[in-house]
Amino acid sequence: MGSPATSSVLKTGLRSMRPMLVTAFVFSFFINILLFVSPLYMLQIYDRVLSSRNETTLFGITLIAAFALAVYAALELLRARILVRAGMVFDQKIAGPIFDAVHRGSLRRPGAGHESALRDVDTLREFLTGSGLLAFCDVPWTPIFLLACFILHPWFGWMALVGGAVILGLTLVNEIATRRALEAANYASGAAGQQARATFRNGEVLQAMGMLASLRELWRARHDEVLLLQALASDRAGIVVAATRFVRMFLQTMVLGVGAYLAIHREISAGSMIAASIIIGRALAPIELLVANWKGFTAARAGYRRLTELVSLAGPEPHRVVLPRPQGRIEAEALCVAAPGSTIPILRDVSFQIEPGSVVGVIGPSAAGKSTLVRALTGVWPLLSGAVRIDGSELGHWDPQALGRHIGYLPQDVELFDGTVAQNIARFAVDDEASIIAVAQKAGCHALIQSLPDGYNTRIGPGGHGLSGGQRQRIALARALYGHPSLVVLDEPNASLDQAGETALMQAVVAVKEEGTTIVIVTHKLSILTGADQVLMMNGGTLQSYGAADQILAQIVGPRPVPSLVPVASADGHRAAAG
Repeated sequence: MGSPATSSVLKTGLRSMRPMLVTAFVFSFFINILLFVSPLYMLQIYDRVLSSRNETTLFGITLIAAFALAVYAALELLRARILVRAGMVFDQKIAGPIFDAVHRGSLRRPGAGHESALRDVDTLREFLTGSGLLAFCDVPWTPIFLLACFILHPWFGWMALVGGAVILGLTLVNEIATRRALEAANYASGAAGQQARATFRNGEVLQAMGMLASLRELWRARHDEVLLLQALASDRAGIVVAATRFVRMFLQTMVLGVGAYLAIHREISAGSMIAASIIIGRALAPIELLVANWKGFTAARAGYRRLTELVSLAGPEPHRVVLPRPQGRIEAEALCVAAPGSTIPILRDVSFQIEPGSVVGVIGPSAAGKSTLVRALTGVWPLLSGAVRIDGSELGHWDPQALGRHIGYLPQDVELFDGTVAQNIARFAVDDEASIIAVAQKAGCHALIQSLPDGYNTRIGPGGHGLSGGQRQRIALARALYGHPSLVVLDEPNASLDQAGETALMQAVVAVKEEGTTIVIVTHKLSILTGADQVLMMNGGTLQSYGAADQILAQIVGPRPVPSLVPVASADGHRAAAG
């Protein structure tokens, strides 16, 4: 189930439910006792009322039965409400931590489908508050009904005991026969669904290059595997279910048959026969309910196991002292970085230092490790060894959420979230309208946003696919600059920009530098490094050179012209030089 440290989140959630579950369990005792009302009522009707023809007795026992059944209904209602409230408490305790664990797990092992853990939380909560748990609450009281059956006649007791054991045994056989097939089917279904989602995310490529049929066949092969595994599990389960139904129906029939035989031989009364039939039905009801909800139990058990594995992978998020706002001094010492889930290093022994307020360009050929470097600087990817320090404190010493407010990050693959333009720029924090507009103007996208259908109130939609690549990149730049960050990391910030967008980007870099912000720019276009202080050249995952921008760039494009506050001419000059 995982170590105590990693499973504490789930244990805390279950522990919060304990008082309500205990109350529901106690209520179950009285509910099961009150289930004797119907058989006792029938026993009195057959053995007393019909023989004596006494209407007063009939009226009296009917009134008592009505009162007892009203209490039974009230307890059932209260038990159901208690379990619903218990589920709400459980969800409040674990939903937030599991959401955070999904985030950390996705960083450590991308593409593993950790978001399904949120559905596992729902599955576990629904089982703990539904009929499945009620079956587990009622099963412990089954011996009371078995005792009553033995009191009526030993044959009834043995019939109930053997019948219940056979039904429970068949349920266990069903579990053993179908578990592996169902687990394999669920795994294959998840893989097929993940492949389908990845396929449809690239729908334009499918349409343009006629790849739909080929990828459909790949998906179909996995989908057929799911169907075969599910059919295998269903065939096995069908045999066991059919046997279970036969045992239950045969037992119900034989109760009346044996009861009639005993009544003929005057060993029991007719009322005892009817009462025995009802009591045996009540004795088997929790077992049958357990069988009916066994699928929900296995799903909850599998969900709990996956949640435990997720929390173990994500690790606990310890409390950290909130450090003061950083100035932006960056130190990298012997960095060794690999992709999440891998031990093969992409960066090896990278060391450098960036002073506050500097603009540093990161250049190098493709696959040189540039994006890996900025992911390590922002804490997105973990380090195999070495250290990244911001103002002297390692990344692990900072509270991630507190540090994130002082970092602006524009990734190479820009992703906007479902919400308004204003919400995306403000990072979905409390909207400060003046700051949103000010940072949009600084990023040079204010006019662009005004041209949208609803301006800053325009809803972007999932992924921001209603916007062009350049529009998404410029809005994401404003998001990176929001809140006056101490460190701004821009990974290929001009990849989708036209001339006007690139000019706005360069002006934004100049403005942010004047505020004392440290800026790291990854780029293949040397034109936007006009105002850079240092250039860091990567090659093959190692630091090839790091020094003053004039010296490094001179080796590549020749001497640079004097930088301008409006860097259009500089950009054009570098393009000419580079060409």
